[in-house]
Amino acid sequence: MSISPNTTDTDALYRKIAWRLMPFLFFGYVAAYIDRMNVSFAKLQMAGDLGFSDTVYGFGAGIFFVGYFFFEVPSNIMLHKIGARIWLTRIMLMWGIISSAMMFVDSPLSFYGLRLLLGMGEAGFFPGIILYLTYWFPNRYRAKCTAVFIFGIAFSGIISGPISGWIMESLQGVQNLQGWQWLFLLEGLLAVILGCFAPLILQDKPENAAWLTAAEKQLVREHLAAEQQLAVTQHCSFKETLANVTIWLLAGIYFLLVAGLYSISFWLPQIIHDFGQSSLIITGLLSSIPYICASIGMAFIAHYSDKHNERYRIMQVCMGVGAVGLFASAWFQSPISLSLLSLSVACTGIMACFSLFWTIPTKILCNTSVTAATGIAMINSVGGLGGYIGPFFLGWVKDTTHNLSAGLYVLAVGLLIAMGLLMLLRLRIKV
Repeated sequence: MSISPNTTDTDALYRKIAWRLMPFLFFGYVAAYIDRMNVSFAKLQMAGDLGFSDTVYGFGAGIFFVGYFFFEVPSNIMLHKIGARIWLTRIMLMWGIISSAMMFVDSPLSFYGLRLLLGMGEAGFFPGIILYLTYWFPNRYRAKCTAVFIFGIAFSGIISGPISGWIMESLQGVQNLQGWQWLFLLEGLLAVILGCFAPLILQDKPENAAWLTAAEKQLVREHLAAEQQLAVTQHCSFKETLANVTIWLLAGIYFLLVAGLYSISFWLPQIIHDFGQSSLIITGLLSSIPYICASIGMAFIAHYSDKHNERYRIMQVCMGVGAVGLFASAWFQSPISLSLLSLSVACTGIMACFSLFWTIPTKILCNTSVTAATGIAMINSVGGLGGYIGPFFLGWVKDTTHNLSAGLYVLAVGLLIAMGLLMLLRLRIKV
């Protein structure tokens, strides 16, 4: 039976699935990103209260990704075996509780420990969702769905700045708690609340969905089966997966993208604050500007990419745009308008890469094998270490030189290296 993914009925089916799943997944990732990034706003009070240096902050902010590194792969394997419904619920509840517990930080050691635990608790959520989407959507529809999901990064950046600034300024001293303590407590509870709803909304696979008809379930199965036959399947052991050069190329590209994104995200409030902006609310509002620009750019680029069914060349252009933005942000340290414009360009280029990037490994790897679960988690965990190296490196640079310029230049060069790795990947898989 020949199935065309361009038919009106097929488009309507995947819109139906998207409207059922994507809003919850979107807000789940918004909560995840807020809880991993709210430390960037908490720093503006917490560092002074607890006497943390920029190096201590950068190390603690980034050590979150060390927890990711060790727990992403086993988490995705467990999701594949147990099912997304139970496993994603467990992840959301655990990271929400740990995030709220960040209010008890009182020393560098407790800061490092809780950030590490937060990474362990959240480990598996992002690659788990990427894997989960392969159970429901063919690759043709997956770029838009991934873009919607990853748009949670931009959306959380837009709303978390003003909200975090308001919480810290308005609740300072209430019940003898500091503003940054209220920040961790309240924003962590959001994930706990969402986790309570996860079992009611998520289903493991289409065949478990009572809201799909038998014909719709069959159509999804046929689409995914046809795509799987065309995929470059990797039926290999975990040891062989570790030796897979393609996976390591993907992990290297992702490492450099993550280093750029999280270096900006973890340091953006401090960059704005260093311009002499003392109001936490205004700092939060200004910090949302790069994410607003990125959200517009991501939507346009994802649509263009899907329309032309082109991933690699567009990603290379976006990497170049991100590198230019980072170079400019290092060069234009003042006035704040030029700095924000440069950071907005950098954010747009880097974030657009994320929505396109995850369509590549999910197409290369077999959609329903344990190799896909392992490979996706490996790429995200190894690549995610960029979120540790980048912020820590910038903190060390700032303590050493009292300026972030040198670090931003290095991150820009990293994006150019990522362009080269992507070219090697294209040559290897002949696309």
